[in-house]
Amino acid sequence: MTIYYLFIFAFGAIVGSFLNVVILRYNTNEPILKGKSRCFSCNKNLKWYELIPIVSFIIQGGKCRECKSKISWQYPIVEILSGIVFLSVFSINYQILNNLSLYFILSTLYYLAIFSLLIVIAVYDLRHQIIPDFFVYSFDVLAFFAPLVTSYKLQVTSFLAGILFFSFFGLLWLASRGRWMGFGDAKLVLGMGWLLGFYKGLWALLFAFWIGAIVGIFLVLFSKKRYNLNSAIPFGPFLVLGTLISFLVKISV
Repeated sequence: MTIYYLFIFAFGAIVGSFLNVVILRYNTNEPILKGKSRCFSCNKNLKWYELIPIVSFIIQGGKCRECKSKISWQYPIVEILSGIVFLSVFSINYQILNNLSLYFILSTLYYLAIFSLLIVIAVYDLRHQIIPDFFVYSFDVLAFFAPLVTSYKLQVTSFLAGILFFSFFGLLWLASRGRWMGFGDAKLVLGMGWLLGFYKGLWALLFAFWIGAIVGIFLVLFSKKRYNLNSAIPFGPFLVLGTLISFLVKISV
């Protein structure tokens, strides 16, 4: 299985490189699927050996070979995280099915597509403090069919879980007029409920709130110049992290 694991990590890193392009070019005038990658500082078109995920960043010392300007750490971080997420999803699905059947391949690809979308949502929200409708609605549509992948039938409990989570976050958004929670978060938890079901979805929310609270306190205590109790911190990345943890961890109910 070592060869499979190495391949999956490398595949995830390559996909992560593409996700970076999506995150950086979405809602700009630059095409996502066309056009060559270039340095944002000197506008130089990058060669293929400058685009190898993770490796090129390390070899070049995190700088453009032409103008020596610094390359954002977002590139290797997203590539490494994508590789780890792909490897984790592959591993947990293999543990459940314990074979490399066609169903295993298709279900794994399905979950990888979902978590690729979630990575884009998390990073985009972190950068711009907004979750684009295209990404979150795509996630919701895919997540709606999760029960078909796991049990070959749609489940009322999963459907109701999504509606319940959406209603709760929607009420928070409405009551605070967007100060406590963004409406994009409400759309996101709709798909979380459909993907995970009620119990795992509830655990995902708890993980998100706990981790978000810890990070928020840490930022206020150690980054006082940038953050205070009134600072807006995007919650989408914590919801995505909570979803991943809940998906991967076996939770007894």
